[in-house]
Amino acid sequence: MKSLLKFAVDAANRFLAHDSWAIASHIALSALTSLFPFLIVVTALAGFFGSEELARETAKLLFLAWPTEVADPIANEVSRVLTERNHGLLTLGTLAAFYFASSGVESLRIGLNRAYGGIEKRPWYVLRFQSILYILAAAVVMLLFAFLVVLGPLIWSIILRYVPTLEPFTREVTLLSYGVTGTVVVGALIVAHRLLPAQPLPLHRLAPGIILTLTLWLTGGIGFGAYLHSFSGNYVSTYAGLATAMIALVFLYTIAAIFLLGGEVNAMLAEILERRRRLVRERRSRRGKGTTPPFPRSHEARGNLGEAATD
Repeated sequence: MKSLLKFAVDAANRFLAHDSWAIASHIALSALTSLFPFLIVVTALAGFFGSEELARETAKLLFLAWPTEVADPIANEVSRVLTERNHGLLTLGTLAAFYFASSGVESLRIGLNRAYGGIEKRPWYVLRFQSILYILAAAVVMLLFAFLVVLGPLIWSIILRYVPTLEPFTREVTLLSYGVTGTVVVGALIVAHRLLPAQPLPLHRLAPGIILTLTLWLTGGIGFGAYLHSFSGNYVSTYAGLATAMIALVFLYTIAAIFLLGGEVNAMLAEILERRRRLVRERRSRRGKGTTPPFPRSHEARGNLGEAATD
């Protein structure tokens, strides 16, 4: 119990030493300002595939894991953006949206490099191009999942037409949408921790931080939603027309801080494991030296004994 408490205290101190609160605020603001450009990219791709409904379903998936009190006001603005956008894929505005949306990825890279102690040596234009590719890949993946969500009810109705005995499982099939969202979130966390930092950890060492992140995100989201349900008037009275933006910022700030804490935990566990391996190597080295003394010393000892006998 004491070791667990000490680990938690050390993780908190490491979190503070790396200025993670300040980096979390940077991530939160970058995420909020990147949200609409990302959805513009999604809408442009959906228009390229000839389906505006895919963009709307993607937006629903994106906000499905958010507390209702946070997601609903932003979803209304998102709906307005999706209905008024020009859906051309290669418009100047869409190309600019790719660049601005990639700023959110860059903020995550900065936070993970600080957590893992990585020193970035790659050129900035390579990193920016990489971030743009991640945005494009994320948009395509979200569209594919949205495509499955759109076709899911239709496919299920066709299955029920031929196998009506499966109708009692309709509720479970509906809950699969939450599983889809969870899959997207876990995949995004793995990609972020593995590909963004300059010195990433091996894949099998990422699990503790990712599990901690998901657990705290779930409990934090529920707690934040309950708080807003009871005290949302405080934000309205304090920030007036900016209440919606401030609520989203505070929520994203909390999410970003938890994300960075997961990285710090992974880095600490990696350092502890490395220290233990180093101690094991040192002990083995000492044992080896003790059982097989160097030949020159024993030779010198025999020479000294011979000289003493001669005297």
